[in-house]
Amino acid sequence: WVQSFAAGVEDCVGAPAVREGRVLLTNMQRVAAPVMAEHVIAMLFSLARGLPHFAMQQRAAHWDSDFADSGTMRVLHGKTLLVVGLGGIGTDVAKLANALGMKVVATRNSSREAPPFVSYVGLSGELPALARQADAIVNTTPLTPATTGMFDTAFFAAMKPTAWFINVGRGASVVTADLDAALRAGRIAGAGIDVTEPEPLPPEHPLWGAPNLIITPHVSYASESGDIAKQTILGENLRRYVAGDRMLSVVEPGRGY
Repeated sequence: WVQSFAAGVEDCVGAPAVREGRVLLTNMQRVAAPVMAEHVIAMLFSLARGLPHFAMQQRAAHWDSDFADSGTMRVLHGKTLLVVGLGGIGTDVAKLANALGMKVVATRNSSREAPPFVSYVGLSGELPALARQADAIVNTTPLTPATTGMFDTAFFAAMKPTAWFINVGRGASVVTADLDAALRAGRIAGAGIDVTEPEPLPPEHPLWGAPNLIITPHVSYASESGDIAKQTILGENLRRYVAGDRMLSVVEPGRGY
């Protein structure tokens, strides 16, 4: 039995012993979901209220009240949020967005089952159509062959030019050069990413200079509670493993999560 301290296990599921079922793999799915959902909402608020712009003006000691008249400062209430991957993280994002008065739609790979605060759940094939309707799109999917490179030039072209893109899933789900080009061409209004491809993002990478972009260094899981929750899960799974009980957060190697 192998216990991963992360939710993403793309580096583990390909191991022959795991793939063939000779080694049980468990992970930390849902453990960091509430914290990561707050990180997503923080990014959305920052983009909507122009905080990256005002942070730069503050460093320059410039009082730029004219920015408020440019039409770029917006509200989240009443906007449509698309959650790509309605798992643990996606569900918590949807709950917070709904509480802010946003209309929430989502996609999931397994079913159309939805909590009451999500107005519609489509299957993965409906993603392009739902993306055209959304004012903000959040990726919370794990990295699998199906999700690798799914956010590319065609996807960003389908988005509203006023829409924001947030990624707290995996960096390789996004074609980095295509995101950079979409931001520089103004094809989307802005983006917030906590994961990149490559990762860490090299200092000379052009994405650092893309406009209307917030980059955080894969820290959306972090909070003052530290590893307490993870240690609790590990201790409980150890107890269950010794007792022969059903384990928590078992990964299905065929699905990749």
